[in-house]
Amino acid sequence: MRTLLALLCVALAGGSALVLTTDGLRAFTSEDARRLDVSEAPVQLPALEVLGTDGRPVSLSDPDRVTLLDFVYTRCETVCRTLGSEFQQLQTEIRARGLQDHVRLLSISFDPEHDTPAELAAYARHQRADGAVWQFAALANAADLPKLLGNFGIVVIPDGLGGFEHNAAIHVVDQRGRLVRIMDLSNPAAALTEALARVAAGNAPKARAGS
Repeated sequence: MRTLLALLCVALAGGSALVLTTDGLRAFTSEDARRLDVSEAPVQLPALEVLGTDGRPVSLSDPDRVTLLDFVYTRCETVCRTLGSEFQQLQTEIRARGLQDHVRLLSISFDPEHDTPAELAAYARHQRADGAVWQFAALANAADLPKLLGNFGIVVIPDGLGGFEHNAAIHVVDQRGRLVRIMDLSNPAAALTEALARVAAGNAPKARAGS
């Protein structure tokens, strides 16, 4: 009987942990959970100083455009290459459809000590980024990095070889400066569709009081 009770306690504890880590059994991984949380409760982004490739401030959001944002570092040889390829596809599609006044791309480095404006400028050239559509930037103050990553739910862990392990996705930021959706990096078309839905919502006429 004691053995049975012990097993039941272990099972219950495991079940409780599963509920806690899967957002009430609605998500099976922490990545799923963060995406679900954001879709249900958009996150207002903090006002942090971010510098572009010319050393000038870049805003995390744009009042006139929806932002598709990712996190990278210029020395990355793995997932960041995939992100770069997906953003190249998005850039091509945005330009082909004349959407540059409605949607922009922004890549933020989480390695500000190494990724200076000059490094980012070289990286942007390598990615064939059109500055009117796709910008690269890094925090002006490295001390702000935990706050920025925390707002997006980004986990960055040194790999012991001079690089980092990190989760990756395409983050949709609306015109009000809110993180509203997190999309899979392997499906840029879905991210663009989501961005255009936000553009349409932002351009919808406001209902007048009393109507």
